[in-house]
Amino acid sequence: MTPWLLGFFGFTLIPMLISLYYSFTDFDLLTPESWVGASNFVKMMADKKFLASLGVTFRFVFVGVPLQLAFALLLAVLFKRERRGIRLYRAAYYLPSLFGSSIAVAILWRRIFNKTGLINQILALFGVQGQNWIASPGTALNTLIALQVWQFGASMVIFLASLKQIPTDYYEAATLDGAGKIRQFFSITLPLLTPMVFFNIVMQFISAFQSFTPAYIVSGGTGGPLNSTLFYSLYLYIKGFGEFQMGYACAMAWVLLMIIAAFTGLIFATSKKWVYYD
Repeated sequence: MTPWLLGFFGFTLIPMLISLYYSFTDFDLLTPESWVGASNFVKMMADKKFLASLGVTFRFVFVGVPLQLAFALLLAVLFKRERRGIRLYRAAYYLPSLFGSSIAVAILWRRIFNKTGLINQILALFGVQGQNWIASPGTALNTLIALQVWQFGASMVIFLASLKQIPTDYYEAATLDGAGKIRQFFSITLPLLTPMVFFNIVMQFISAFQSFTPAYIVSGGTGGPLNSTLFYSLYLYIKGFGEFQMGYACAMAWVLLMIIAAFTGLIFATSKKWVYYD
């Protein structure tokens, strides 16, 4: 266990404790830090950009994650049945998740949604005048939500594996009782999938709250236009490495940790009412 313990203490626990200390200091990375107590946390409440980044991140998480999981579950149900070429389709739909939130994917997304991108080229075929989707405050965040939904492959594979574990006897009995496909889905499939829904919600929520690369690349590192893509992690990066307010950035990091812990705890607390274990 020694290699793991060295990595845990050297790259996780000790840096976290150092970050906690810096969150109570005024530290610019270049000069020695000075103790300021809780002033960094108090300053956040009056920081309009901090509050804007919270709003943008909440919208991204609470819209993007449910859409992603709904899309993943829909495709998992469609891909459950064995038919010719189904393995190829499963692999193709899973492929985007292998890239994750990589820089290459973010650059590709920026090219697709810019003024001369693929989306506007398709719209032009139907005589529709497109716009610069990533430069408009009303649509810029939606392009990043679309990217979040597009990377549904990992959740789809988990749902697909769980669907294959549901006994076919349940569906046969339901069919004999006159239940249609929709009734079977809501009365059999969805209740038996709730453990995997619970797992995917927790993992995707934690990941989405920490999303950084897409917003950084698409907005050019500014969070624009008009702070519409100013994710929390991006603003943290700007304060720490752009404005050299590392103490403030460390405080933001701990606030994010508390936000994620609070929502994760809420999901666990409510899971007893909607998660079914066979």
